[in-house]
Amino acid sequence: MANIKSAKKQMRQNEKRRLRNRMVRSKTRTYVRKANEAILEGDQAAAVDSVQAAMSQLDRAAQKGVLHRKNADRRKSRLAKRLQSLNQTA
Repeated sequence: MANIKSAKKQMRQNEKRRLRNRMVRSKTRTYVRKANEAILEGDQAAAVDSVQAAMSQLDRAAQKGVLHRKNADRRKSRLAKRLQSLNQTA
C-alpha cells in the first residue's frame, strides 16, 4: 500500500483509468463480435451496418489509447476483408 500522498493519488487515477479502459474494450469487442456474426449470417445490409459501427468503435478505442492505432487498423482491415468476401460470394 502506498504511503506517499502522490502515490495514493496515482493509485486512484490508475483505478479510474483501468475501469474506463475496460468499458471501452468491452464495448469494442461487442461491436466486433456482432459484425462477425452478421457477416457469418450472410445478411448483406446488416453486415455493412454492423461493420461500419465496429470500425467506428475501433477508431474510438484507438483515439482514447485503449488500443494501439495499428492494432485497430489491423482489426478494421480484417473486418473489411471478411465483408468483401461476403460481397463476392453473394
